[in-house]
Amino acid sequence: MVVVFVLAALLVVGVLVTANWYVWRRLFRDTTRAPGPVRRIGAAVIAGGWVLTVGALVAERAGAPFWLQRVLAWPGFLWLALSLYLLLAVLAGDIVRPLLRRYLERRADARQAWATTGVETGVETSASPVAADERIPAGTAPPQTSDTPDAPQTSDTPDAPQTSDTPDTPKAPDTPSSRTTGTTEGADGSDAGAASPLARPSRRLFVSRVVAGAAAAAAVGTVGYGTYGVLSGPKVKRVTVPLARLPRAAHGFRIAVVSDIHLGPVLGRGFAQQVVDTINSTQPDLVAVVGDLVDGSVKDLGPAAAPLSQLKARHGAYFVTGNHEYFSGAEQWVAEVRRLGLLPLENARTELPHFDLAGVNDVAGEDEGQGPDYARALGDRDRSRACVLLAHQPVQIHDAVDHGVDLQLSGHTHGGQLWPGNLIARAANPTVAGLERYGDTQLYVSRGAGAWGPPTRVGAPSDITVIELASRKA
Repeated sequence: MVVVFVLAALLVVGVLVTANWYVWRRLFRDTTRAPGPVRRIGAAVIAGGWVLTVGALVAERAGAPFWLQRVLAWPGFLWLALSLYLLLAVLAGDIVRPLLRRYLERRADARQAWATTGVETGVETSASPVAADERIPAGTAPPQTSDTPDAPQTSDTPDAPQTSDTPDTPKAPDTPSSRTTGTTEGADGSDAGAASPLARPSRRLFVSRVVAGAAAAAAVGTVGYGTYGVLSGPKVKRVTVPLARLPRAAHGFRIAVVSDIHLGPVLGRGFAQQVVDTINSTQPDLVAVVGDLVDGSVKDLGPAAAPLSQLKARHGAYFVTGNHEYFSGAEQWVAEVRRLGLLPLENARTELPHFDLAGVNDVAGEDEGQGPDYARALGDRDRSRACVLLAHQPVQIHDAVDHGVDLQLSGHTHGGQLWPGNLIARAANPTVAGLERYGDTQLYVSRGAGAWGPPTRVGAPSDITVIELASRKA
């Protein structure tokens, strides 16, 4: 087992090193003519970014001083997102690269053809056409022929020396600057005239710089926009869910579902206040916090979670643990949220006026002997009543089906958070986001309010969902 783990770790490291070498090559080596400071700076930036990323992850899990976690978290986690989109951007650039080079080559060939045919010099503007094999290159004097009238003599002296006997005219030194190839290199590095041996390397360098610049701009813009979306707070999403056993009196009951807030070294008290204010603005009948509230200890994050005491709902606010609570001291956090006014459902159930509300612990609690216990939460309930279950992970839906639950509310997936992470999330979860039916049980998965790791979302905007229950008897 240890050998398998080591081999897997070596494989991951190998993939990361190869991917980062590829990014460095495209962004720095291919855009410079020779080794120099630019390449060294690029290597330092990439290596330093990953040092910060690993440092941020280790500091969070090891419980390092909170100030150190905060120092490492912002640059380290943002680099994690940026490196992903740099890699995707340079891969996309390799698709565009040959097309751009081909375009430049064709443009250069067209200029070459125009120059040799005299189109640009205006040679063919005479009234009478000239045969293609009789065309005279631009700037060349016409040769003397027997049919050509004699040019005027410069002297009337009969014995004036002939041109063939005159001394040779001194020639200019044969230097690189005096040798004319007829090629002019444009500002973009492409050849504007005849093809020169130096033209193609210049064109390749130009294309590499254009593609690298576009890739870097796209990656930075994507991460910047995704980070702004998280920091600006989650948006409200409204979903109507009909339940067969819900009585008419409960028609229109509103449950504000929030998951994956992930308070930590990046998202703190201000973000928690945003979430609370957004939830209260929906005026829900009940608030359901379905796990992954925090990434850190009560000692470090207690002040950040304090705004949760302001949650307002007619039937109260409820909480179930997520896997990150078990990384952060689940027992202490259960006690803390209870102190803040939330009601933890630890494998427990409460009977509301018109339906049952149950909650089970996250599956990560099994390692601490605190895993989900469906028999305890649901075993002795009245099956004629509708039941809503709070369970952090969507994979818990199969147990919910077995116990006759009408609706399960979950989070955990973040909707993938960073595209194409949704493909990975889909492979590990029955539902990544939204509402789906499994037999007689419906499952709703929230994309979450916050973000884990990079405070960035791409293709998976954060949300707080207001579930409006509908009675089929109404």
